[in-house]
Amino acid sequence: MHDPLSAGRRLASRAIAWQFGAMALAALAFYPLGASHALAAAVGGGATVAGSLVAARMALGGGVQPAGMVVGRLLAGVIFKWVVVLAVLGLGMAWWRLPPLPMLVGLLAATLAFVLANLLKR
Repeated sequence: MHDPLSAGRRLASRAIAWQFGAMALAALAFYPLGASHALAAAVGGGATVAGSLVAARMALGGGVQPAGMVVGRLLAGVIFKWVVVLAVLGLGMAWWRLPPLPMLVGLLAATLAFVLANLLKR
């Protein structure tokens, strides 16, 4: 029997694992510039990973529902994902005073890894 919810959960967990790997690579790439740059890249990528976890939990946590509810959950998941991402980036720049460029590179690397993981669904 085909269970589309478990397939969605597997795809989401694989995409989040790819994002985590991209975040780690970005942090390692910035490590020669200093620990604060590496931490900034990790915070930027971590913001995307945390946002994806929130989005996956919201979108896939409701079980089988009518189509309108599913679309609403997907939309709410995307909105909350970007709220989490922007909140973490804001904390990184304002509270922790991390350099913004490595944060944006970490965010971009993790976002591109999400896209790549969804393109390569094998």
